[in-house]
Amino acid sequence: MLRFGFGRRKTTVGLDVGSGFIKAAVIDHSKDIPQLAKVAVSPLEGDAIVDGDIVDPGLVADAISSMFEREKIDQRDVVIGVGGRDVIIKLIKMDRMDEEEAREVIPWEAEQHVPFDMDNVQLDFEITDPDGDGLQMTVLLVAAKRELIETRISLLQQAGLNPTAVDVEAFALHNALEVNYPSAMEGVTALVSIGNDTTTVNVLDDGVPVLTRDLSFGTRGLILDLQRERSLTAEQAQAALRGESGDASLREFLAERAQEVARGVERAAAFLETDEIGLGVARLYLCGGGVGIAGLSEILAERLGVETHIASAFERVQVKADAIDFLELQEMAPMLMLSVGLGLRKAA
Repeated sequence: MLRFGFGRRKTTVGLDVGSGFIKAAVIDHSKDIPQLAKVAVSPLEGDAIVDGDIVDPGLVADAISSMFEREKIDQRDVVIGVGGRDVIIKLIKMDRMDEEEAREVIPWEAEQHVPFDMDNVQLDFEITDPDGDGLQMTVLLVAAKRELIETRISLLQQAGLNPTAVDVEAFALHNALEVNYPSAMEGVTALVSIGNDTTTVNVLDDGVPVLTRDLSFGTRGLILDLQRERSLTAEQAQAALRGESGDASLREFLAERAQEVARGVERAAAFLETDEIGLGVARLYLCGGGVGIAGLSEILAERLGVETHIASAFERVQVKADAIDFLELQEMAPMLMLSVGLGLRKAA
């Protein structure tokens, strides 16, 4: 879909630089069906990245470089993603025109919808109904602060890598979902990515992204809350998240906190029902490192009343025999959706 620059290649490395883990997925595009050639995952210690902000770029760059060297990933060209509060994704209406004309007009249109200094923004767009015959057309507008993009590019260059494309994380997740779950592109689907610091709710209508929201909910915050409020050690808190504690009060604590995600999806659904779409969410997919929070998927399914699935980055993507150990593959499949989605990008 939308991306800031690209070049043709047969192998693409998608790199997800998260606050808890760094993940790389090497995708081979030489066959008719994309294949996962290699996976690398490395924990990121301390608070090098907090709420999407890179606090210690040197530490992060060293961690990336070390992972590529340790896992013997020879490719230096990578695709990375950007997201969070410094990225705006919005559907807008414009007078119908061709793409070339729209490219001239879009900076003026963006001023009405983007709360950033337009001199420091990277814009992109896509006409979602190019064959329509109405007087107006629907445009998917994307704006990212240029500083955010430049910081990510600088980080990877410091790690000895060449960022060939900067994608929008929500679109990379959408790409992984579309390849692995084609039926999710029908009707209204919510894809919820639960990370270390943040949970992102992405809503698609017939495969078109219509809403992206970030929630202050993540595994790091839950662990800290369990330590502060329940006097647990970090190890005990992590075990509680995995459902390994027999303490009923801890299960109740996690169930209560899981309601934050449910409310976030409900607010998104309410927006859709009052907007022109007028439809509720039909199905929910969960991904990210936080999908293993005990009882989370069951609580969401019960409260929201929709079919709920744990998304796998390899439901349909083929995996080469030596890419990763099978047991690790099953465990990591939900947390690799973003890196695989980034790696699935290639020139048309």
